[in-house]
Amino acid sequence: MRYIRRHLEEQVLQAAKGFPAVVLTGPRRAGKTLLLRRLFPMASYFLLEDPDVVARLRADPQGFLDAVPTPAILDEVQNVPEVFAFVRSRIDRRPRRTGQWLLTGSQESPLMRGVTESMAGRAAVLQLLPLSWRETPKVSLWRGGYPEVVARPGSARLWFSSYLQTYLERDVRAVTAVKDLALFRRFLALLASRHGQVLNKTDLAAPLGVSVPTIAQWLGVLETTAQILIVPPFYENLGKRLIKSPRIYVADAGLACHLLGIDTAGELARSPFRGALFEGFIAAEMAKAQVNAGGRRELYYFRDEQGLEVDFLVPGRAGAVALVECKTGRTVTPAMAAPMQRLAGALKRTRAKAAGTRMFLVHQSPQAGTPTPAVAPGVRALPWQEFLEVL
Repeated sequence: MRYIRRHLEEQVLQAAKGFPAVVLTGPRRAGKTLLLRRLFPMASYFLLEDPDVVARLRADPQGFLDAVPTPAILDEVQNVPEVFAFVRSRIDRRPRRTGQWLLTGSQESPLMRGVTESMAGRAAVLQLLPLSWRETPKVSLWRGGYPEVVARPGSARLWFSSYLQTYLERDVRAVTAVKDLALFRRFLALLASRHGQVLNKTDLAAPLGVSVPTIAQWLGVLETTAQILIVPPFYENLGKRLIKSPRIYVADAGLACHLLGIDTAGELARSPFRGALFEGFIAAEMAKAQVNAGGRRELYYFRDEQGLEVDFLVPGRAGAVALVECKTGRTVTPAMAAPMQRLAGALKRTRAKAAGTRMFLVHQSPQAGTPTPAVAPGVRALPWQEFLEVL
């Protein structure tokens, strides 16, 4: 499989120059190991899912790590969280030696607990998500961005089926005691059918015959393993009654399509979920752009009880904000921009010192040679590819 250069590479190299340890999180099979082994070809490598490696490390952690040549990659380190304390002691012996410990993990919450408790101030933490469209135009709404799917799109259906099985058996059981994996699989399919909707845990619990706390626990598993994208509501003193529940998306568009039974581009074009899938694809691409730049993910939506709704708000510097509205059609009209204009007006009244508001109407590419009309003052109507280029 040909390596595709990742935008996060520069951030990883800078972190390795400034910290003794680098912790790279992200969903399983997003490319974390490949990235580190490419950037640090001389580093020793240990997979902490190998039973022999785990047994030796747990039996004699001091002796094991004493024999490890650095720099070293410890892959899927959340499986042996006690290793953090021993790595910390080695860092503290030589605190000025940077880039010596390169750790990866696909379960963010357990991993971050170890970092917070043992590695505070010693480790830079970065997140690698699946490939973005800006990294390769082979990423698509239909196939998503997992590297192996991008490399072999003809095997996508089998890959996603295998990924779900492995994910359920390995990650889900590692994070929480799910007794009925078949029921959890039904939960994933049901969640995909709510892709892009405001989260309603009762609505998810009832068809499955489980409790709301169980749904909350399962959502926590998916968030911990970076399988879902939760977009919180935007709060501002706008004098409006606002919806306070988050929106939820399956993080990878290809996985979402698979869970919905969409196997061909033609099925996607006819699917009633097409609009929600397009919206989720744009959301994921914006999130990837933020984390690939080494920043934190900041993405919100707006909806009030009077029906005013804008798909996404992205905070910028000095109080600036970008408003983004997604439309799956190729034709744009002024009416499509009206909600953004109303919200921009409200923000302007309450944010006198803000740097300004940008508005984007993101849509499918028009036919070749067809110019995109100016839809409204201050609103840029852009095909989604052009929008992702200006992120």
